[in-house]
Amino acid sequence: MKPKEYNNVRIHFKGIHPSAWEHPADRAALNALQKVPGLDIAIKTFVGGTTEKSLRLITLGSAVRVSKKQFPQIHEVYKEACKTLDFEKRPELYVSQNPFFNAGAIGMDNPFIVLNSGLVDIMDDKGIMGVLGHELGHIKSGHVLYKTLLILMIRLSTFTLNIPLSGIAIAGIIAALKEWDRKSELSADRAALLAVQDPEASIQMLMKMAGGRQIDQMNLGEFIAQAEEYNNSNSLMDNVYKFLNTIGLSHPMPVIRTLELLNWVRNGDYEGILRGYYSKEASNDFKKDFEDASNSYKEDFKNTFDPILKNTSDKAKEIFDGLFKGSKS
Repeated sequence: MKPKEYNNVRIHFKGIHPSAWEHPADRAALNALQKVPGLDIAIKTFVGGTTEKSLRLITLGSAVRVSKKQFPQIHEVYKEACKTLDFEKRPELYVSQNPFFNAGAIGMDNPFIVLNSGLVDIMDDKGIMGVLGHELGHIKSGHVLYKTLLILMIRLSTFTLNIPLSGIAIAGIIAALKEWDRKSELSADRAALLAVQDPEASIQMLMKMAGGRQIDQMNLGEFIAQAEEYNNSNSLMDNVYKFLNTIGLSHPMPVIRTLELLNWVRNGDYEGILRGYYSKEASNDFKKDFEDASNSYKEDFKNTFDPILKNTSDKAKEIFDGLFKGSKS
């Protein structure tokens, strides 16, 4: 049985390397993360073959494994997603009874994907394709090791374990993991779009994350306008609130993800990949990668802090000028 939405000819990206879709901010954050002291110790302590087996057994015992006989429609969509992003071996896929709108890729050597039933109930085939493409993007980019580490550190770091790291070191690693984790979602959103091959459907997936299942009550143009309004709110307090509202999140806000995805489409990179212009091996142009990543972070910093610094400087100048005038009188 072929999924209804995929009767038309689709593009399969043979040999595609994840660098084709990876966001420069993701690469920059990952590079910074890998330099955090104690990360290697945390990986050895929290993640290993035994841990991965335990996580898989928990899922095997409590969720439904997708196959030809279980969730057959999702199985067909999944086969197509794996073929599109050139996976020779399909990671195991499960559906878990959970009302929260979420999915995740877990593991290290043999990662697997779990879809929450709350997500499955809301998404149509294209939405499921996008979510699966998103998680496959995480796997192909090598994100799952660090994502699994973050989950385990948050859950287990408060327990009395034989961890050869101080509380400050653990807090620093978790903070760096969270910062990278948010950036990694921007890369996975691009992989989702390559799987769906429909920008409108990809944005509707983000709209459902923001507003729920009633997509017929939402408007694509209005949601994009809403995203632009959020992005253009750059007063001093707006930027302070944006920064404070973001640092505790596991994912960027849906409107930010929408704009990032739109910008990727608008700059022609997405269209270039569809036409066959994509990398099939890791980039050797480290200088360009570093510059792209650096520029992305500079832009983030500029958008977040420039208005704050400008207003602070102007206020300081006013105070200084007032004091100076007062001393002359």
